[in-house]
Amino acid sequence: MSNILTGLATARREGRPYGIASICSAHPTVLRAALRRAAKSGGPVLIEATCNQVNQFGGYTGMTPADFVAFVERIASEEGVRREQILFGGDHLGPNPWRKEPAEIALKKAADMVAAYVGSGFGKIHLDASMGCAGEPVALDDHTVAARAATLCAVAERAAASAGLPAPVYILGTEVPIPGGADHALDAVEPTAPEAARETIAVHREAFAKAGLADAFARVIAFVVQPGVEFGSDNVIAYDTPRAAALSGLLDEEPGLVFEAHSTDYQTEEALTALVADGYPILKVGPGLTFAYREALYGLDLIASDIVPGYGERALARTMEALMLAKPAYWSGYYHGDETDLRIQRHFSYSDRIRYYWSQPEAEMAVRKLLTALEGVRIPETVLHQYLPQVEPLPAGGADAIVVAAVDRILQVYDRAIALK
Repeated sequence: MSNILTGLATARREGRPYGIASICSAHPTVLRAALRRAAKSGGPVLIEATCNQVNQFGGYTGMTPADFVAFVERIASEEGVRREQILFGGDHLGPNPWRKEPAEIALKKAADMVAAYVGSGFGKIHLDASMGCAGEPVALDDHTVAARAATLCAVAERAAASAGLPAPVYILGTEVPIPGGADHALDAVEPTAPEAARETIAVHREAFAKAGLADAFARVIAFVVQPGVEFGSDNVIAYDTPRAAALSGLLDEEPGLVFEAHSTDYQTEEALTALVADGYPILKVGPGLTFAYREALYGLDLIASDIVPGYGERALARTMEALMLAKPAYWSGYYHGDETDLRIQRHFSYSDRIRYYWSQPEAEMAVRKLLTALEGVRIPETVLHQYLPQVEPLPAGGADAIVVAAVDRILQVYDRAIALK
């Protein structure tokens, strides 16, 4: 299945572009929806973990790379997905989780993380050494970033050989959007300047050659650039083909490469289709999927409040508000405004910082209470239409199926956009 990644540039060059959605989430319902869709299609599914979610110390999910693979494989087995259908990707692999530490220490931990990812079967590796460590500038120059990426690549190559696994394919690039979306309203986002992208590619090619990694550089399938796509807390910057035309044209000089587009969440099907056609066929999506998950749960929370005696008034939403107020670390530096603004953003922001709380025991208990309250309860079509019109008609299987269907609705948009044209 890995040839779906290595064939992206050739397909674009031959005028038959296709894409692949990169599912960047560790949420079990999101993963189940993506794997269930793969079971139906028989095609590949690309699932990625980030350096902060999953690393050798557990990340914020508590999972190591090997744990994450096993976690996904368990769900895949339940959904009837073959292991060979699943492509695992590591996102932003570099010193980011330890950037407050000196570079020598942070980069050693980053190297150990890369080895753990590759040794666990992650075959698509995004090497991201673009952030400064303690005492360094926030944004590093291309030469420093490229040299560090080459060092991490050498670790990945050794790890694959040691584990008897195929050599990875790589994603490089320094123009990396803020993970999870911008933390403020946006009026516009400028695409990467073609000359900047050209320089980045050249500097990385030179650094890899200098490190004796020319063979590995031949497996670089994409560079991360900014095509002018982003979302803030309450707005989305839509993709505009003419504004990115000069950047897209750079691929004519690099026939073996495509670009990877981060933060494609909330883009329309038309915009996603245009991204694929224009040379950005790897479409990252994460917060948009957990946003749909929260949307469905909150709709069901209102439905249960209306039709289940004794459930309570918005019990789930009240629990999540109390939890986020008690543990503000995941949202307090990202949301801004008065108390009303902050409350709205905590629950309804496109940045979806609430996604960090669903694995907390209080949240898991509240979700179980909601889904249990609706077990065996007939939800009238009129009530579903009031609170969750986006998942009509009512899917078979009750409340659990409604939540999966809400996530799948977003995945369907990506499936249509990435299809071979």
